[in-house]
Amino acid sequence: MTDLQMGMIGLGGAAVFAVLAYNKWQEHKHRKLAEALLSARQADVLLDESALDGMRAESSGDAAAAVDDAQARAALAGAPDRADQGRLEPLLRPDPDAHAAVPEHHAASDVRDNASIPAFLLAGERSARLASEPSAARPVHPDEQGANVRELAVPSYLLSPTIDYIAAIEISEPAGAYQICEAQRAPLARLAKPVHWIGFNEQAHEWEPIIEDSDRDYRHIRVGLQLVDRRGPVRDSDLSIFHLAMQDLATELMGFAELPLREPALQLAAQLDEFCAGIDIQIGINVISQGQVFPGTKLRALAESAGLTIDDEGRFARCDDDGKVLYLLTNQESQSFAAASMRTMSTHGVTFLLDVPRVANGDRVLTQMVELARRFADALHGALVDDNRRPLSDSAIEPIRRQVVQYQTAMATRQVPAGGVLALRLFS
Repeated sequence: MTDLQMGMIGLGGAAVFAVLAYNKWQEHKHRKLAEALLSARQADVLLDESALDGMRAESSGDAAAAVDDAQARAALAGAPDRADQGRLEPLLRPDPDAHAAVPEHHAASDVRDNASIPAFLLAGERSARLASEPSAARPVHPDEQGANVRELAVPSYLLSPTIDYIAAIEISEPAGAYQICEAQRAPLARLAKPVHWIGFNEQAHEWEPIIEDSDRDYRHIRVGLQLVDRRGPVRDSDLSIFHLAMQDLATELMGFAELPLREPALQLAAQLDEFCAGIDIQIGINVISQGQVFPGTKLRALAESAGLTIDDEGRFARCDDDGKVLYLLTNQESQSFAAASMRTMSTHGVTFLLDVPRVANGDRVLTQMVELARRFADALHGALVDDNRRPLSDSAIEPIRRQVVQYQTAMATRQVPAGGVLALRLFS
């Protein structure tokens, strides 16, 4: 055997040893990472039956997660999605105080199972105080601080289990906002529903939207796929793609992702879409000419004197002090309103439009809109009519007002108040 052959054999042996050593180091690193991210009270399984049950459930969840990944990858590859029967997935530990925060009427009727909703979404004032007021008796260990963050309630105006399917991602080393948003951009771009990203600002000790071009880094990340909008509920294939993308994101960032059960989320989406369809109404009050057309100059003067301004879509909009649209004034004819053409345009009718789910205190806004429409009708010598061209009297307006109150009360009961952030997202 030549010296060259002996040298090659030696190099090969060294390479094999290096690979084995690297794998051992990676295994050690991941074990330390898991202990840091998922640190919690370690119960004696011989003395604590609940802990033993939890270990059994976790074991079943790991096997189910593997099945779920295979189906999600099939969805990415265009394979038909098959229904899951009797599958269990890993769950975050539910907060023992969480059920007290859920309205009683939801406990029996809502499809969602509170046990499948992560603790950080159900936690109430107790966990909020835990995160904002660390104990002064002893320093807070980094592992305990991470556990507190995971339990800290996410503000509902950012993400809500009422309308979002939320992934909780924990990573050991902070990642930049651009890196987080860019990692799974391609698969997420295929989704038909909006995706919302938030991260925990450890300096301000609060959750905030992740802005892609910011210079912030995050270790605690929440990503929500919106379940419903005006186009309908989320599709099972989209939920599968999102589920897989979040697990791949966590792997890429050297962390872990936990997600709720998919099947209850699909049932919630179907229920929520049915509810939204039942209250998704717009009220139109028409002012039509009685022979003479309405000149654009006069329309503009009346609108601007009432505080309406032309928006980018060619409509006059009346907004509140926060810039939220209260109601719109649209042209019944094909030509949109534009500042440059108002001097020469004319129309035979205009419509005042109130989008009920998107406006708070809809009954009062309706009253204001009707009063303004009457002023327009008087100034333009027109007639106030409904969509069937029937005159609108006070007696005809009152049933509409009561219906608005009824619908908006139902939205508040559903924890999606009209005109709020969640309602604006749902009815978009």
